[in-house]
Amino acid sequence: VFPSLAKAQASVANEVYQQLGQPSIFLFCPTEYCSSLCTPSPSRSCYLLTIGQELLPGISVIWTGPKVVSQELSATLLEEVEGVLQRRPVIWDNLYANDYDCRRVFLGPYTGRAPGLMPRLRGLLLNPNCELQANFIPIHTLGSWFRSELGSCALSDCAGVETAAALGNSHDTRERDYSPQEALELALCEWVAEIHRQALEPGG
Repeated sequence: VFPSLAKAQASVANEVYQQLGQPSIFLFCPTEYCSSLCTPSPSRSCYLLTIGQELLPGISVIWTGPKVVSQELSATLLEEVEGVLQRRPVIWDNLYANDYDCRRVFLGPYTGRAPGLMPRLRGLLLNPNCELQANFIPIHTLGSWFRSELGSCALSDCAGVETAAALGNSHDTRERDYSPQEALELALCEWVAEIHRQALEPGG
């Protein structure tokens, strides 16, 4: 029925999206969801070019970066992806994901993401450790990074403008440049306090 996999996927996604009343958040994960899966590259991939052309503009596309687990994300790469998809990507960040090796737990600060990425993003999803409690530092330091991003760009040009307004505290959105080490130290202090608080609870 369809001349290519991309055409088939886009057609099905568009139909589901329309049947659901075109919701404000509708995510599509392409088969080529990172640079290493693209042939020969994101900007020259026939698959991604078709997805960008055929997918309705209200549908967001998930992207993990250069690799499935990307140690770094740059504005240059996101600009290339935005060009081929004809929309800003939603980053599906696997920096902390350990489902592929459950012997490891990732507890470092959110890092490797260049400053000024927010204008290039439709959104960001953090894929966490499988162990719930181990995600305190990843989520806490992601919050510190996000606040610094809000403070470093004009809110009217950023994807996080609604979130900035929802925070309700203008001081929180004027953080200076993000420091992974400082974010880690802050997260550790608050995590220790949380552990102590839980220990004092009945049955803690």
